[in-house]
Amino acid sequence: METSASTIKLDQFLKFVGIAPTGGQAKLLIQAGDVKVNGTLETRRGRKLVSGDKVTVGGETFEVDLENL
Repeated sequence: METSASTIKLDQFLKFVGIAPTGGQAKLLIQAGDVKVNGTLETRRGRKLVSGDKVTVGGETFEVDLENL
């Protein structure tokens, strides 16, 4: 998984937490408008997330914690 120490891409995060089994599935979820970052609709799969960001999909919220990835 390509991550720098301080960011992870949104599609990679969705795969990591098990929301999407593949990058293609993650892309479809994001493009369908099913993903919010910090309460705001996000349609860019390459959106860089930092620790503390909150990703919401289907009513479930995940907090980004890059130190424990």
